[in-house]
Amino acid sequence: MQERSLSKDVRGGLISGEVELARVGCVEVGPGPHEPFTLWDPGGAVVEPVAAWIRYLAVGDYSVRTLRSYCFAALTWFRVLWMLDVPWSRASEAETAAMVGWLRVAPNPQRRRAKGMPGGVNIKTGKPNLRAGYGPATVNLTLAAVHGFYGFHAQWAHGPVVNPVPASPQRRRALAHRSAVEPKQRHRRGPYRQRAAQRSPRSISDRLWDELFERMGNDRDRALLACFVSSGARAEELLGAQVEDVDWANQRLSVVSKGSRERRWVPLSPEAKAWLVRYLGSLDVSSSGPLWRTLRGAERPLTYSAARRVLQRANAALGTNWSLHDLRHTASVRMVNSGVLTLPEVQVVLGHADLRTTSRYTMPREEEMIAKLHDFYARPAQPARRFASGYSAEDVMAVFGAETGERDGE
Repeated sequence: MQERSLSKDVRGGLISGEVELARVGCVEVGPGPHEPFTLWDPGGAVVEPVAAWIRYLAVGDYSVRTLRSYCFAALTWFRVLWMLDVPWSRASEAETAAMVGWLRVAPNPQRRRAKGMPGGVNIKTGKPNLRAGYGPATVNLTLAAVHGFYGFHAQWAHGPVVNPVPASPQRRRALAHRSAVEPKQRHRRGPYRQRAAQRSPRSISDRLWDELFERMGNDRDRALLACFVSSGARAEELLGAQVEDVDWANQRLSVVSKGSRERRWVPLSPEAKAWLVRYLGSLDVSSSGPLWRTLRGAERPLTYSAARRVLQRANAALGTNWSLHDLRHTASVRMVNSGVLTLPEVQVVLGHADLRTTSRYTMPREEEMIAKLHDFYARPAQPARRFASGYSAEDVMAVFGAETGERDGE
């Protein structure tokens, strides 16, 4: 009875944020392609239920980045179970509430380097700053992963009879019968799922782009930004390119698409090609190997974290909060507004599966609308219309669509 009361106090403390979740266990690189990541418990043993689930997803051709995200979501879930001393096979909705409650109030360690007021808006970029805790997308991904984990074990009659993460029947019906040519059906959010705001993509204006480009400290970073903003490739796609993927004659680059994982061509501007030549010319680069490499220490492929750190250093100096994905947004807006490409052509370049995703970039930027309004407010007042005497008010109204103004001689 005392243990049950203690567990209840810990559960309530997690929900209110008064109890910190013990950061025990870890996720490490797995032994092979069918188990790219492994979850370890506090005693140093592999969490076999998660390992079996990851092997199932890997055979089902899930991407490595998705499996990594699912492993870290499972780590958060099992940390809650370990702290509450609840076996994974006996978990209930009460543990789900404890996990979501903690995620909503706990500080995110990755936000320690962030500048500016958490949740506020950056004055220069107009982008909201990241909140101090975990965002709604992280909470929802964790819930989806845990729900899928128990759904997998339910197929083999393992785990609890009822999935501890409840689902929304309305959402499942809407997703099961959705059509690409019909508007999205409205549905209720599942229990515990957070309301995620649909923000319009933020692109970098020409003035702020020049400031950002000048902050790059070497030819590699300049070439990287120029390739980002001319190709519209995603960070994962561009950073995974090899030297032999560059088609110098046709000014294009072959990348592996994030969604379909098929190869596609993306364009390179003359400026991007010139910076790429300068960058590769400064290194002893053979005709093969990673296109983007580290510049200090032993030569290694440039990772996403290292590329993000390049942008973070520039943000700290400029007082901005740009992200790598904002470079793709900038390229997309430039392509849409170029007058050279049609919207379906931009869709092909960006690798979008749905034209509606591409159409988001046709929306005007907020700063453009505000600038136009400022021009409107600054317009001089229109002088009152004057009409010669002798015209009736009805005739003036019929011709000019306005009330009669002052008349000469009055």
